[in-house]
Amino acid sequence: MLDVADARKPERLRASAALDYPFTPPATDGSVVEVAPGILWARMPMPMALDHINVYLLRDGDGWTVVDTGLNTATSRERWEHIAANHLQGLPIRRLVCTHGHYDHAGLAAWIMERFDATLCMSYGEYFMIRGFAGPPSNPLPPTQQAFYLRAGMQDAQIAQMFDALRGDPFMPPVPPAYQRLRDGDVLRIGARDWQVVVGEGHSPEHACLYNASDRILIAGDQLLPRITSNVLVTPIEPEANPLQLWLASLDRLARLADGTLVLPSHQNVFRGLHARVAELHAHHQQQFDLLCAVLTRLGPATALELMQVQFPKRRHAMDELMAMGETIAHLSWLRHAGRIRRVLDEDGRYRFLLAGLKNIGDTQ
Repeated sequence: MLDVADARKPERLRASAALDYPFTPPATDGSVVEVAPGILWARMPMPMALDHINVYLLRDGDGWTVVDTGLNTATSRERWEHIAANHLQGLPIRRLVCTHGHYDHAGLAAWIMERFDATLCMSYGEYFMIRGFAGPPSNPLPPTQQAFYLRAGMQDAQIAQMFDALRGDPFMPPVPPAYQRLRDGDVLRIGARDWQVVVGEGHSPEHACLYNASDRILIAGDQLLPRITSNVLVTPIEPEANPLQLWLASLDRLARLADGTLVLPSHQNVFRGLHARVAELHAHHQQQFDLLCAVLTRLGPATALELMQVQFPKRRHAMDELMAMGETIAHLSWLRHAGRIRRVLDEDGRYRFLLAGLKNIGDTQ
């Protein structure tokens, strides 16, 4: 499955003085921190640039509901066994909520279901994304997928390198056998708290956050992170998508929640300052839009590959290339839909992007 989580190459922003971090995070050794009565915060280790994922455990009557799983690794399974033996007061894990289908969040879903006899809850779009992307990419790639990257300005060898890296990914998880569907607006009763399901888009198809209004607690998954941006990209599966528009609109919906909300994100630290963080993320992406337009002003028509090299200059390996290309195309898609740039398919089979007011030979797409 193509992992489009933030685990590969997070885009870092400057630390914000507007955010408050009220808790010291737990170590990735199976330790927990109680962030509210009956809510435990644990971390699963990840052997990559972003070296952890946060998971949460919610007391649920005579058992526990857990949110997200960590990667499909022996180490993650060992951490869950340690948590179950040492921190759950002898009570069982009865339910698993996966915020979305990326495999740092749902990689152990099938194992947790079997090991603890737990029920899996997630949205329809996320569950079937797992099923649809199960297993490594085909070899050779379908012609439409190859064409997507060629039109972006890549060469065959560069595309092959990216997807060979995916085919060797060691974290591919088994597909969970069944699930219970979460819909936007649903209310989950977990212990003494009601949690409203708030579905967001852009980072993944139907990402489910959980909000408890009475205690003002948001389990945010990857939709709202304190110091990195959620990975939002266009892929050859939906090449004409505008996911940044969806993601920014989802942020605005979260911004309607109380500003004093305690935000429990999937990476980095638990924080307060929801409204300030949403504003920072809007400002960050506006800077990226302006950067791309400034580059086009200077260079004239350019491919997505050329623009990616400016927007993401510090790429380290093939997976970075894949993420950076998808992110760049997502920004270009937003700019096209906003009428600030246009796209032309040139005679060499490459899309080139130019400012909306400039002329270029070719058919506007």
